[in-house]
Amino acid sequence: MATTQKAASPQKKNQGFQGIRAAFWVIVVCLIIAICIYNFLLGNPSNFAGNDPAGHPTNLLGTIYKGGIVVPVIHTLLLTVIALSIERWLALNTAFGKGSLAKFVANIKAAVAKGDFTAAQQICDKQRGSVANVVSASIRAYKEMETAPGLKKAQKVAKIQQAHEEATQLEMPTLQMNLPILATIVTLGTLTGLLGTVIGMIRSFQALAAGGGGDSLALSTGISEALINTAFGILTSWCSVIAYNTFTNKIDKLTYALDEVGYTIAQTYEANHTEEA
Repeated sequence: MATTQKAASPQKKNQGFQGIRAAFWVIVVCLIIAICIYNFLLGNPSNFAGNDPAGHPTNLLGTIYKGGIVVPVIHTLLLTVIALSIERWLALNTAFGKGSLAKFVANIKAAVAKGDFTAAQQICDKQRGSVANVVSASIRAYKEMETAPGLKKAQKVAKIQQAHEEATQLEMPTLQMNLPILATIVTLGTLTGLLGTVIGMIRSFQALAAGGGGDSLALSTGISEALINTAFGILTSWCSVIAYNTFTNKIDKLTYALDEVGYTIAQTYEANHTEEA
């Protein structure tokens, strides 16, 4: 009676820094820092005429402070982008492993072509990271299929490919962690900046109307204060979109390398084994 053997499910290895899962607390910490900056640095009395925060600002810090309550919100978004960019950079560096990804792929393909899977596993152990984890899972599946009874060659090749895909899917959440937050801030930064600008312009025109409409200095000062929010909103979105695109590009390169190695291992098995009777 023929029996089927299922390749062992890959288990994820924790190797080094994998990212911050509780990103909410990162945002909370950034909010606290932004509020402190707004109140104690930007709101310092020395930044205003007569040492009075209610007066006209005498420098850029005071002008930013006059942007209103939206300023710490935008600063929170900007600090979050910076913090999560550092977090993703560290996590993806760990995922790529200790050596060059291109060199690792080339060495693995060379070892697999020679049928030296012991050397291939040693290369994975040396490289570490998400890439090595996935390749190790494919190598284990290859070895298991060599002794698996009751399966045709096509089924064994499919099992190897399945093990590779399962290992890849196991690593993907770690690679993509917190990227949706960066993607959201791309839009949210600009919109929040525009909201602050609109609020500032409304206040400026209200003050102008209350003053009889003749104070052009008050109007120009109010507009400059309002546009500070737009500037910071655009800066936040600019940083966020660069960070998001940079990290997604790195993930695409990694997944392409994984697919290349997985295909090589599966095709090597198919080429080196004959159909069982």
